[in-house]
Amino acid sequence: MPADHYENFPVASILLPPALREPVAAIYAFARSADDFADEGELAPQERLSRLDAYRRELDAVEAGRPTDHPVFLRLRPQIEAHDLPLQLFRDLLDAFAQDVAKTRYADFAELTDYCRRSADPVGRLLLRLFRADGAGNLQRSDRICSALQLINHWQDVAVDWRKGRVYLPAEDLARFGVTETAIAEGRCDGPWRALMAFQMDRARAMMREGAPLAAELSGRIGLELRAIVAGGLRILEKIEAVDYDVFRRRPVLGKIDWLIVLGRAILFRNET
Repeated sequence: MPADHYENFPVASILLPPALREPVAAIYAFARSADDFADEGELAPQERLSRLDAYRRELDAVEAGRPTDHPVFLRLRPQIEAHDLPLQLFRDLLDAFAQDVAKTRYADFAELTDYCRRSADPVGRLLLRLFRADGAGNLQRSDRICSALQLINHWQDVAVDWRKGRVYLPAEDLARFGVTETAIAEGRCDGPWRALMAFQMDRARAMMREGAPLAAELSGRIGLELRAIVAGGLRILEKIEAVDYDVFRRRPVLGKIDWLIVLGRAILFRNET
């Protein structure tokens, strides 16, 4: 679960079977590069959208059986074909990245979860597809885990996102707890801010626990991988709470000791983690 670029994606993890490390790495290369088009550098918005559109055309070429010479797709295409990966999941990711270029505020939690459905859930669905474990029930629980991870990343990165001109905290929640955008700009970690963040932490933790039975039920390396992902997300929540929700001055990240804790929890995992 890397801290930078396309967050919460298990990049060729040592927990994955060797045969699946290249497919996962190819999917990650697609997701990270597309995410970077939306987020990194000094590109104008239209250029960001143009580059994402170019990726859409590459997906269309894959679907139509036309050739490609794009290095990302030269690597990804054989994995799409070998594992019958649904192209709509890649298109959903591109839609979410394009939304990041144009949309910087969210009115309510429903809007935000729709974004998570496209920005995060496809990752888990692709991973389950690689393991041939993509039954309907598994997909639903995977979606809860992935959306929770996306939310955790947003709360971890409030200050980072503010510098990019984005606020993922729903406007209805800001109003409910009396937190203004001025307070965010000033990094004001007061009572209303802590109450707002505690609410968001509880919401993300509940979503993660709704999906956690999937990690407990799947056996083998995919089960261990998912248990580590769940434990890692919950550990980030603990780190946010440990700094009293002051994500403005101390961005909570997982260090070496945290990863040992995560691994231990993954091995001893229970549904109520």
